[in-house]
Amino acid sequence: MARRPTKPARNHGGQGQVRIIGGQWRSRRFPVPDGPGLRPTPDRVRETLFNWLAPYVEGARVLDPFVGSGALYLEALSRGAAQALALDSNAAAIATLRQTLQTLDCPDGQLHQGDALRYLEGQPATPFDLVFLDPPFHQNLLLPACQLLETRGWLAPHAWIYCESEAAPSALGLPPNWRLHREKQTGQVYYSLWERQP
Repeated sequence: MARRPTKPARNHGGQGQVRIIGGQWRSRRFPVPDGPGLRPTPDRVRETLFNWLAPYVEGARVLDPFVGSGALYLEALSRGAAQALALDSNAAAIATLRQTLQTLDCPDGQLHQGDALRYLEGQPATPFDLVFLDPPFHQNLLLPACQLLETRGWLAPHAWIYCESEAAPSALGLPPNWRLHREKQTGQVYYSLWERQP
């Protein structure tokens, strides 16, 4: 999802751009369309997250239901994800990411413009190993998305789920079979990584 009006501004190291930190496209920069809240997860947070996930990204099936700038999505593909599906209601964000995938000649990225919660009400052909959840704050999107992921068969037995939230992880009320693996806080934003227990 693109609009995050209540999130603090993020400095992403280049106005209107996202820089890939690691993998085959390391240090390459890609455009981010103008729009409220279209700011990538900060470099230092992405670096920490992908250090946590280092053993699990290569060959993984990745889902990003609120892709926004695409920073996490592109980072996962750069680091060897086998397949990645991104959703967003923002047409400019999806169009920009589609152009980026064409520039990279990357057939492993899939994009869908539309409402994430409505899409997650369906069921996938194959579950996902890694999910990024960075929805707009204060719109009651995170918990419903987590519940749909768990109940509709979107998650592999030991899937990893990354969340950005305005509330502490302990207050999120996420599915009880998700185990909190790591957490950090930067300013008013909490970052947490969960492992699903089958």
